[in-house]
Amino acid sequence: MPIQSFTTEVCGYRDLTHDVREITLRLREPATIAFKAGQFISFEIQQEGKKFPLTRPYSIVSPPSRHDSLDLLLNLVPGGPGSSYLFSLRAGDITQFKGPAGAFYLHDDHDRDHLFVATGTGVAPFRSMLVTLFERGCSSAITLLWGVRHQRDLYYQDELQGLASSHPNFKFIMTLSRPGDGWRGETGRVTRLVEERITSVQNLAVYLCGNSGMLKDVTEAVRKKGLCPIYREKFYDDPPA
Repeated sequence: MPIQSFTTEVCGYRDLTHDVREITLRLREPATIAFKAGQFISFEIQQEGKKFPLTRPYSIVSPPSRHDSLDLLLNLVPGGPGSSYLFSLRAGDITQFKGPAGAFYLHDDHDRDHLFVATGTGVAPFRSMLVTLFERGCSSAITLLWGVRHQRDLYYQDELQGLASSHPNFKFIMTLSRPGDGWRGETGRVTRLVEERITSVQNLAVYLCGNSGMLKDVTEAVRKKGLCPIYREKFYDDPPA
């Protein structure tokens, strides 16, 4: 898909946690976009005193079946130029981005089971992939293993539970690395879930999105079990300039 420049209008947003926001952009020029589930768009952030803008990529959370608007998942990082800019946008504001881009996308592994492993906001491309798989009527097993730090970092839980209730072939498991009192779910790193719960990689396609440590550790854990396709995307919070 060719890289294009798009003009969009912010039509809404919702705060999912204390530092995670979902923002919806309505396309104005061009009026539609075509992309693959898992791909990203990029914003060029102008900084005072800097000759060239900074480029910041954000995965598209909404599915490709929505052509006239898209959702993004943002993590606010103090001093982060990209997240600070996008968090400052309000309904009615006009902004521009370029895209779509990225080699991390849902492949045509229709007959394979799917394992998605995410840390933090690395779940963003998987939301697009999950909706796309269900729209296609995928009947193979789909598993999402997702790790965050605290209870206050949880979001999309009701939506994912609804998908699991509607699609018996889908299950998701959350794990907290720093759980507080009252948490009765899984604890520890998401790598442990892969090691303990994935018994075979035969007929499996693995998608990883998160920090570099998780990518390395889960890749090693999967390869110890055998050979299968592994698609990876390093996903990190917007660092300070």
